[in-house]
Amino acid sequence: MGLYAIRVPDIGEGIAEVELVAWHVQPGDTVAADQPLADVMTDKATVEIPSPRAGKVLARGGEVGQSLAVGSELLRLEVEDAGNLQGSAPAPAAASAPVPSPAATASAAATPPAAAPVSAPAAARLPPASRAEAAAPQAAERALAAPAVRHRARDLGIALHEVHGSGLAGRIQHADLDAYLLASRPAPQAGPTAYAEREGEEAVPVIGLRRKIALKMQESKRRIPHFSYVEEIDVTALEALRAELNARYGAARGKLTLLPFLVRAMVLALREFPQINARFDDEAGVVTRHAAVHLGVATQTVLGLMVPVLRHAEALDLWACAAGIARVAEDSRSGKAVRAALSGSTITLTSLGALGGIASTPVINHPEVAIVGVNRIALRPMLREGQVVGRLLMNLSSSFDHRVVDGLHAAQFIQAMRALLETPALLFVE
Repeated sequence: MGLYAIRVPDIGEGIAEVELVAWHVQPGDTVAADQPLADVMTDKATVEIPSPRAGKVLARGGEVGQSLAVGSELLRLEVEDAGNLQGSAPAPAAASAPVPSPAATASAAATPPAAAPVSAPAAARLPPASRAEAAAPQAAERALAAPAVRHRARDLGIALHEVHGSGLAGRIQHADLDAYLLASRPAPQAGPTAYAEREGEEAVPVIGLRRKIALKMQESKRRIPHFSYVEEIDVTALEALRAELNARYGAARGKLTLLPFLVRAMVLALREFPQINARFDDEAGVVTRHAAVHLGVATQTVLGLMVPVLRHAEALDLWACAAGIARVAEDSRSGKAVRAALSGSTITLTSLGALGGIASTPVINHPEVAIVGVNRIALRPMLREGQVVGRLLMNLSSSFDHRVVDGLHAAQFIQAMRALLETPALLFVE
């Protein structure tokens, strides 16, 4: 019997450290080759690390929420042969001790106090959902599921071995988790409970994608002097055109939402205002204006907000743009988006659809200098040629970096978009 150290792999693209966001094994577990061991996160991409060897888990190199350096020890196994470490396997009593690797110790010291491990048994330090999975049979760890599905199952306290997978080869999908929750929902209790006193509290660690989002928003608000500009757009003619195009071509080409029209208006307006389609390196003092429009599409996922990139939006017609937006959004929601697909945007579009409210103040996606926010469409009275008529109205709520974009240019940019959207035939005139 020997010892085998599994180290944090070099994921590439200059990554020096990763955040540990989930464990799939516990000390004492027996693992097979290629069995998932842990999920780690770099930027906004989650990577599942499989086991290169079969063996018994002796110790883990960190806790969830901790940053680990590439090359540091992730896990230690007891294997049948000599392994890759000197010495023999320790006595079982030492099996649950953390790996005292220098990298892990240094990373733990850099972790904020709220994320530091406390002096309690290992199982007690885990969140309730993780303890539930730890107690489940080992088959639960081998259930086929994407990292995003595993994350959600842990958050909900669902043991994956209890869920029937409807995907290929029994892969568990988000819809399967929804069905499991619906089937296991307890019956309503009898008696009046609406005004009953409630007790208890829940501490939710800010880790993984939630931590990345928090740090990104903090950095954007700290470094960028935002100002917002809101304008009302009459989209009555645009919505009539969209309905006509969907009636004529929807069956063959797919249905169009409002977003492709907004993207087209942005692309055309940015030709007049190239300083808005830009990225600002405030440390070097350089603004880079881009001819290509690499559009960030703010997308809500079960793990949090992600901004996948639709590249070269300026070269896409309405249907290609609609398909591209749907593709990048679905990749983000399903956990398939790679790191390269989440970086390099030059301007961002954000929309909450029917929940868009009347106005908003979106946060710029650093190091961009502008973000265009879309509010909901509502039928409201409007005075036209002396008559009060009902029109479909929508606000655009946009934010700009005041270091780079003057208020006048921001207003002119939005007014250019307004002119294109209110006279939609201009969207197709070069």
